[in-house]
This record gives sequence, structure tokens and C-alpha cells, in this order.
Amino acid sequence: MVIGPGGAGVSVAAASGALGRARGQRAGPRTRGAGSGLVPEQDTLLITVDRWSPTAELFGVYRTSAEPVAVSSRLHLLSLDRLGLVERSWSDFTAVLSETVARSRVSLPGLGVASEISAGELAALPGIEDFLLLRRIRDEAAGGTWRRIVVDVSGLGDPFEFLRAASVLSQALNRLWPRHRRLAAAAERPVLAQVTAAVDAIDRDCVDIAELTTDAHSVAVHLVIGTDGRAERLLPALLANVDVMGLALRSVIVNRGVGDGCDRRVARLRSVVHDDRDVEVINVDRVDEPIDRAARLRKVGVTFARPDGRRCGTGAARVAEVGADDGSETVRGQDRVFELTWRQRLPEPDTLQLGRSGDDLLVTVGGFRHPVRLPSVLRRCVVVDAAWDGTELVVRFVPDPKLWPKGR
Repeated sequence: MVIGPGGAGVSVAAASGALGRARGQRAGPRTRGAGSGLVPEQDTLLITVDRWSPTAELFGVYRTSAEPVAVSSRLHLLSLDRLGLVERSWSDFTAVLSETVARSRVSLPGLGVASEISAGELAALPGIEDFLLLRRIRDEAAGGTWRRIVVDVSGLGDPFEFLRAASVLSQALNRLWPRHRRLAAAAERPVLAQVTAAVDAIDRDCVDIAELTTDAHSVAVHLVIGTDGRAERLLPALLANVDVMGLALRSVIVNRGVGDGCDRRVARLRSVVHDDRDVEVINVDRVDEPIDRAARLRKVGVTFARPDGRRCGTGAARVAEVGADDGSETVRGQDRVFELTWRQRLPEPDTLQLGRSGDDLLVTVGGFRHPVRLPSVLRRCVVVDAAWDGTELVVRFVPDPKLWPKGR
């Protein structure tokens, strides 16, 4: 997963890295059995989610969102179109609604109107497009066709807004129509069973996508930044967002082709990351020739490290039970106190906010809010306070008397 602010060279870095091999990947062709013969295995799929992406033009291939296009014997390109995904998914969903309305003997408010909206009338479904893009990426990753997938997350404004879309959608679904109410509605009115099943399927996909995005054994995140003043301002906030989302950041790629590229600025950028041993800082030198073809993309020389299973931020959060005397005044006198701890960078500690929504802890860092799913033991607790020591964030919980069995 290749992310970064707009204009930092994310697409070029992703395309260059897709052309090369991942560090640690063995060289040589690989085959798999298919019947009685051997079939070459497709190696790398590069996925772009920006409708203005120049990648197809750089590779000299047609842009299509339906199926991957072969760039070489080892590389294919898939250019996703969010509007096309929305139209296809809406057509499937309205087919379910139409059947539900037709089978119902009573009026179902809202369903009839929604079922009559044509896919061609849609310009956008806020929040749904990002989920559909992520679901298509998930399907390609889980399909078993590709040995490696490189996702170019550029052209979408804030990449973290895109990556958290599944978590936010799942939270919204379960707040607006909780699962127990969906099941009750289907039991009371069987005609709604198809609708509730469709909503449940979306919710399951959301959870699956959120888990895959933060799976350090399957996904490695690479952050591309330039060498300008904007990069210096943004880098601390970007790293803080990586921590709160629990993304497995493996490298920060400093693109000296964007900005002044001076050694002092590069040194300052490297110093922001220097205390994280799990993150490699890579310099990419400026290329004097125009990057307008695959051969010149290779000269950029970007390589991506493979996922190594090391969890980061909230993905590595740990729960411990501590004595009430070890905490602050707010927890003294409590029978049981739990601490949720993870490494969290806070460039602006005063902007930290914590909230609660169902089974999620809402963490706000620098104006970016992300729902963090709580471990089961903490779902029956309430947040009482938090502390940050400059490296780790500690959130304290005490049992909720309404939910916690007495004497346990």
C-alpha cells in the first residue's frame, strides 16, 4: 500500500516499485499446477484508484476498470473506476429492494422510492465509493491469482480518510440499524430477510476489509513524501495517523525529485522517523529525464519491503489489569482497573480527544478521528482517563456497573 500527500510522487513511486521486485522476494519464474501442465503464475498487480492517474499512459496500455491489463509478463494494471463500481453495486441492491417491495403486502416506506432510482442517475453515494474500491482491492488480494499487489492510493485527497472508510461505514450501519434489530426485523417480517442479509453482508465486508488493512502479515504500508516545506509540516501528522489506524508502516520514501532536495531538509525529515526502528527511510534521487515510459520508471529504482508481521500503533495495543493505586485520582477506590496501551505519536498533544461509541473507542488526533475496536474485556468498561508519556498513550478503563457481573 503506497500512500502520501498529493504531489509527492506517490504514483511514480508505486509504478516504479511495481516494476521491480519486493526486497526479500526470490528471483526466477514460478509455476503452479493446472491439470497435467504447468501454467506461469501472474506475479504483480498494480491497482490505481485515481481516475486521473497517468499510470496507464506511462505504461502505454488502455485504461479499464473491469479487468487487469497486461503491462508485461510479470505486471498487470487495474485502474478502478469508483462511479462504475457504484452503478453496478446499486443495480444489485435495488434488485433486492424491488423484489422485497413486490412481495410485501403492506407499504414499506422508503424502499419503493429507493428501488426506483436508476444507477445512471447516481453521481455519488457519500462514503460508499471508498468502501466499494476497498472491497474490490480485497477481492483481488484474496483471490489467490497474484503473488504481490501494489495499491497506489493517490488522487483521493486524504489517504487516511479512504483507508478508514470500511471502519466508519460499519460503525454507521450498526448505530443506525444495529444487528440485533436487523435480525428482529427479519424474524417479524420475513419479507425483509433479503434486505437485512444484504446489510449484514456489507457489514461483514467492512470488518474483513478493516482487518486486512491492518494485517501486518499481509500488508506493508509505504509513505511517500517530497522534500519541501509542506512535507516537513505534514510528516509528523501523517505518522500520528498511521499510529492511530494501526497501519503496518515499513518505509518512508523521501522523494528528492519533489522540492529542493537539499541535504539539510532530508536530514530533518529523517530525524522525524529516526526513533522508529521498524521503519526504513529511503532516499529516491531526482531523475533528470522526463518520466514518461516504463524504462524511465525503472530508473527511479523504488523497491518495497515485504510485510514482516510487525504490528504498529493501535494494531499492537496491549491490555493489562493494574492496581487502582497505580493510576490517577480518578481510578482510586476502584476494584479493577484496566489499561490499554499503544505507541502513539502526538505532534499536537492538546488535540487528543477520546470518546466512546458502542464497542469502539473514538480516538481523535490532530483533527483526524478513527474508531478503534476494543478488546472484549474493555467493551463492558467505561473510559476514565488517559496519559501520554511522549511515546505511549495509556487509556484507563473501569468496569461499567450496569454490564459487569457483581463479584467478578
